[in-house]
Amino acid sequence: MTKNDNKDKSARDSHYATLRRQVRDSKRERGEIPTPAPVKRRKAGADWSPPQLEAEQVYLYGLHTVRAAIENPARKLVRLFVTQNAFIRLDIGPAEALSFSVEFVVPSDIERILGPEAIHQGVMLETRALPIRRLEALKDSPLLLVLDQVTDPHNVGAIMRSAVAFDAGAVITTQRHSPTESGVLAKSASGALELIPYIQVTNLADALGELHKLGFQSIGLDSEGPAPIEGTFTGDKIALVLGSEGKGLRQKTRETVTSLARLDMPGAIKSLNVSNAAAIALYATGQFLKRR
Repeated sequence: MTKNDNKDKSARDSHYATLRRQVRDSKRERGEIPTPAPVKRRKAGADWSPPQLEAEQVYLYGLHTVRAAIENPARKLVRLFVTQNAFIRLDIGPAEALSFSVEFVVPSDIERILGPEAIHQGVMLETRALPIRRLEALKDSPLLLVLDQVTDPHNVGAIMRSAVAFDAGAVITTQRHSPTESGVLAKSASGALELIPYIQVTNLADALGELHKLGFQSIGLDSEGPAPIEGTFTGDKIALVLGSEGKGLRQKTRETVTSLARLDMPGAIKSLNVSNAAAIALYATGQFLKRR
């Protein structure tokens, strides 16, 4: 049989196999033959469990996240785990000239620590948590972002990026029901964790009271707010307060903020993901402060 004959036979087999699948699917839709039960497959890395981290120990991963951490003078660096290719892409100079140790590894070495789902790009950095910042240090910042138990680290990371983009002075959140500093949060923030203080407080109402004493107007975003946000601004320093993904602002928070406001949306959809709402509110607030 010639090479062309083999190609023709393969094409015919593929064509007839497609026809057989189409006939079989049509019969299943009409109920003439049963639909097979789905086969439960074992997930990759099902036996993996996260390592027990020591106090202040943090693992960051991903090229952009790790590079931003290395460039942050406030970040205490311990050890870099990296593949040869990723080290070249990091472009941070020769390994022997760095102030922290470098271990060249293969990707599976990193996956044993981070798990199979982490998109690490061949690099993981062991560090210490960033220094704790106090609210008093923010008195000269005209714009702050406060999160009332926003739990999803991907949302908080996206909010951090917007906060940095619109030059907010800090992201303030609760210690409970909020993500701690972690690789997932840092990867979602894509470098923003190194550029803006992430302050976790034990009591949000008390923290808002402290911000009021520092001269901040606190505006809580609520879909049922009495006025649009652009008509609510009054001061030279503003703290935007956003609630959790499902429940919104807690009652105590609603009672503590200076004002409640809404984002007016003329379209059919009247609610947004908290990270999208934060970006819009930050833009509107920034425009007001610029005019002041």
